[in-house]
Amino acid sequence: MSNFSVGFRTHEDIQILDLHGELDAHTAPELEAALQQCLKEGHHQILINGRNLDYISSAGLGVFMAYIEEIREKGGDLKIAELKPNVYNVFDLLGFPLLFDIVPTEAEALARFARQERPVPPSSLKP
Repeated sequence: MSNFSVGFRTHEDIQILDLHGELDAHTAPELEAALQQCLKEGHHQILINGRNLDYISSAGLGVFMAYIEEIREKGGDLKIAELKPNVYNVFDLLGFPLLFDIVPTEAEALARFARQERPVPPSSLKP
């Protein structure tokens, strides 16, 4: 039995994925399948809500890296909200806040989608 699940919700044209449990090498395929389903159904604005995500491994992080380019090439974005401190620390340690829009609340992420805000890549910060 898996200790990970993905719930699906929508808000206007944004697909929200609620992650529950532990995202590791054994459960990463479930997130990958969820993201594939979003893209197959034409959802390119994706919000990951990590409120109930207890743990993430490098394999879980790899799923995000595998899909961000495709999502952005299709004019969309993937934002991440409501991470627990221990989970955020893993994202932060590996530099993910430079690549992904990671915000404290779902409401803030939805507002950023409305304003079409994205993180500024480090290379564009150089004079």
